[in-house]
Amino acid sequence: MQSVIHVDLGERSYDIEIAPDAIDQLGERMRSLDLGKKVLLVSNPVVFRHYGDRAMASLRDRGFEVAHCIIMAGEQYKTLNSIQKIYGQALENQLERSSTMVALGGGVIGDMTGFAAATWLRGMNFIQVPTTLLAMVDASIGGKTGVNHPKGKNLIGAFYQPRLVLIDPKVLKTLPAREFRAGMAEVIKYGVIWDEALFEKMERCDRLDQLRFLPEELLHDILVRSCQSKVDVVVQDEREAGLRAILNYGHTIGHAVESLTRYKVTNHGEAVAIGMVAASRCAVQLKCWDEACDARQFELIEKTGLPTKLPSNLDIEKILETLKTDKKVKDGKVRFILPKRIGEATISDRVTSDLLREILPTLQ
Repeated sequence: MQSVIHVDLGERSYDIEIAPDAIDQLGERMRSLDLGKKVLLVSNPVVFRHYGDRAMASLRDRGFEVAHCIIMAGEQYKTLNSIQKIYGQALENQLERSSTMVALGGGVIGDMTGFAAATWLRGMNFIQVPTTLLAMVDASIGGKTGVNHPKGKNLIGAFYQPRLVLIDPKVLKTLPAREFRAGMAEVIKYGVIWDEALFEKMERCDRLDQLRFLPEELLHDILVRSCQSKVDVVVQDEREAGLRAILNYGHTIGHAVESLTRYKVTNHGEAVAIGMVAASRCAVQLKCWDEACDARQFELIEKTGLPTKLPSNLDIEKILETLKTDKKVKDGKVRFILPKRIGEATISDRVTSDLLREILPTLQ
């Protein structure tokens, strides 16, 4: 099964291509985009060991000059120090503005490579080859790039669209089960905020906690529908002036959890799952949506094997303090994404500290 989704952003438009063994077509697809000869492939040690040779062989077979840069995986490495390493390789290999940086890895690699591409020589070509479910359905699409600051996640960054997103579902076979579940958190998010049919498809599946329980057809549908959901939103609001903020459903509390635990206790998807539970319960209290929808979401998160409780010993007052540095703060108020029904969400500034003091203890 193959699918192509077009991201229509005028001169910044590009395609998302989903196909088995797509990684072996990287060179051919880049050649068709008429890119410069020099390529810097950025990856992490594990992904590079699995797929680096194939990706580089594909590029060399089509006449590209390829160098590579290996960055450690993990949010704790998503820093300006890692960006400096990419810059160093770009300088050493004399990359030009017509050159291309290729991100081969998960969301961390994609975010850092995109930010490096956006800022080196004031902007060069950038290709996403995501290797995790989370990166395939979320991080690789939409042009958000950046790194973390010690005081908060993704506070340093730029909007910078890739020239192509190339998704090979077969690489998910080497993805650890925990990372697969992390990606499913973002898929559930799309079901809640945008695509009711996707949500219902997942409800009908007996198990969602491991790749092997998903029929191939369902996996393809999850990839296509999730990518299309994000594209639908991004083409209407590329720079998050309004609608695009709904893509942050579950991320407000989620980012605080990640930051306060120094990215060592929960991964991104796990934190988002916890954040969705919290946001859902706030929505019930504010009468945005009902307890039946809250229960359906909770059951789907549990079926995916994702956490629904805050990490132990996490201080609620510290969570509230961290929220003040969130990127979604506007006029001093934290904007929460709250669900209205399965398939629709809204942006709200009605979630007060007092409400969170009431809701968050139920997650302990």
